[in-house]
Amino acid sequence: MIQGVNGLDVHVLEAGHESPGRPLALLLHGFPDLAYGWRHLMPLLADAGYHVVAPDQRGFGRTTGWLAAYDSPLEPFGFLNLTRDALALVSALGYRRTAMLVGHDFGSPVAAYCALARPDVFPSVVLMSAPFPGTPAFPFNTADSEAAPAPPNLAPQRLAAALAALNPPRKHYQQYLSGREANADLWHPPQGLHAFLRAFFYLKSGDWPGNKPHPLKAPTPAELAQLPTYYVMDLDKSMSQTVAPFHPTAAEVAACQWLTEPELAVYTAEYARTGFQGALQLYRVFTDPALNAELRLFSGRTIDVPSLFIGGKNDWANYVSPGALDVMKAKATTRMSGIELIDAAGHWIQQEQPARLAALLLAFSKETGGAQRTGA
Repeated sequence: MIQGVNGLDVHVLEAGHESPGRPLALLLHGFPDLAYGWRHLMPLLADAGYHVVAPDQRGFGRTTGWLAAYDSPLEPFGFLNLTRDALALVSALGYRRTAMLVGHDFGSPVAAYCALARPDVFPSVVLMSAPFPGTPAFPFNTADSEAAPAPPNLAPQRLAAALAALNPPRKHYQQYLSGREANADLWHPPQGLHAFLRAFFYLKSGDWPGNKPHPLKAPTPAELAQLPTYYVMDLDKSMSQTVAPFHPTAAEVAACQWLTEPELAVYTAEYARTGFQGALQLYRVFTDPALNAELRLFSGRTIDVPSLFIGGKNDWANYVSPGALDVMKAKATTRMSGIELIDAAGHWIQQEQPARLAALLLAFSKETGGAQRTGA
């Protein structure tokens, strides 16, 4: 536990901390993960000479100092405050900069804003499983136009109505996870929390044979309807009902070496204790234009430090936002070395294929000089 980090007491897992002066590798998890999700990768990076630190992010696990009620203020869960969490943690650890910054899922936009806001502290960045399409922008060159003031952002409502009008009617998972009922459904599902988490992790992994992702042509309801139901859900079903029919067999569970039953029990125990609302606040921020208004501070800015995107070949998350991968490489970053998709990996790359991931991270760090920077 590290006390007093931007108003939090932060729980971290670390490896390679026994030797002083090592370069810092900071790993930021997503939903519904924990610092524990990096357990297979951390020893590999430590063996390569890094001090590896993975925090439970704000809203998750054993980190405290955040409020979990649905009606509590959402501003602390804004992306810039999560960026401040990361910056404060680097400082609390006694470092001036990271030698490696990796963000997975919701950790990806946090890592992206770290690199945008403080490239001196975060001089390279690796984004995983969630492409970063850039900052929200102010409209350009409108001084002499007579256009009416822009109406409130109705895009989420319009998308919800269009998906509900499909046959069969659907809804976007972000809409569902932003709702008041989501926490109770995930926390106390009919099949039990352990069984729900097993099915959820399985369904988004490379183990589920139904994951055969491909780019979508446009963010239209008809295109989005091609996504699996764990992303574009049946309108009348909860997430626990959505994943229940796909629970792996006993033989498939026994064969899953990247998430054994004792390992899954860690997740079950942590979420049984905390519930999911703290984690779900991130979706509510993400889907609320008013809460993202502060991000326009970076209107027109790009990620100018060396960057890399890593996804799983069997992960639909690469394509959930149609066109985001291309925009990320062409417009949102200026020094992206590549987009790497790892074979036999779904969404949980650091658990499913840690050795392949470590090889990519270490090669990128060597290329950018990260291994030579102690940062202390």
